[in-house]
Amino acid sequence: MEPQKEAQTPGDPVEQPRGASRSQTPKEEERREGGAAPAAAAPGAETEGASADGLWELPVEPAERRPECSRCSRPQKVCLCPFLPVHPLHISTHLYIIQHPAEENKVLRTVPLLAACLPQDKCKVKIGRRFSEERDPELSTVCRKSGTLILYPGAEAANLEEFILDSPIYPTTIIIIDGTWSQAKDIFYKNSLFRLPTQVQLKTSISSQYVIRTQPTNRCLSTLECAAVALSILEKNIYIQEMDHCSSHGTVHGCLNNIGVLLQGEWEK
Repeated sequence: MEPQKEAQTPGDPVEQPRGASRSQTPKEEERREGGAAPAAAAPGAETEGASADGLWELPVEPAERRPECSRCSRPQKVCLCPFLPVHPLHISTHLYIIQHPAEENKVLRTVPLLAACLPQDKCKVKIGRRFSEERDPELSTVCRKSGTLILYPGAEAANLEEFILDSPIYPTTIIIIDGTWSQAKDIFYKNSLFRLPTQVQLKTSISSQYVIRTQPTNRCLSTLECAAVALSILEKNIYIQEMDHCSSHGTVHGCLNNIGVLLQGEWEK
């Protein structure tokens, strides 16, 4: 099938009969010889381009970080220490927090608050997505101990309260993963080390009071709340969860509610 002939527009050159002659301007001559003349640069374009290039040479002042509290890692103007225990809680359980790298610099993270409530030698934070015996021998040793638990819900997870009643070896260490649900799932299933400890979960009707950060369901708790509930069970000390003897704001959930309201006000400024 032959292609259709292109329709002529008013701007197309009209073919003239053979022998016809007409005068040609220099521009028309250039078009006939195989190329249109380049368009002339707009007046002042080169000057504007040079001015724009000069912007890249201007010095950039580094952003000044607000002074932070050394305990809660919050800016000093919105320090959260008044909502935390005055002194670290006395516990015998060792707590390991496996924190996804994306959580490390989030403003709304609760791990710094948790670390501020516990003795430094009882709470350790490991940041990363992949862990191995070669990369972290300490964590590998902890995962292989019979007294180590990992808190992660699932069909194979035992209820923590029921487990400690029947276990011949009382747990001495618990591992908690800090991150979104998808991040925690990725860390748990793609690190063979975390399949070694006994898997446990919390059976609780408590709803999260960390109002500034929405949870997938009302039964999902922040890392701080999970640790408080788990430690209160392992230490057989309900006051760790309630924190009545440590804070004038009552339970840990009341503390988090007040913290959430404070952060909400800062967020809306």
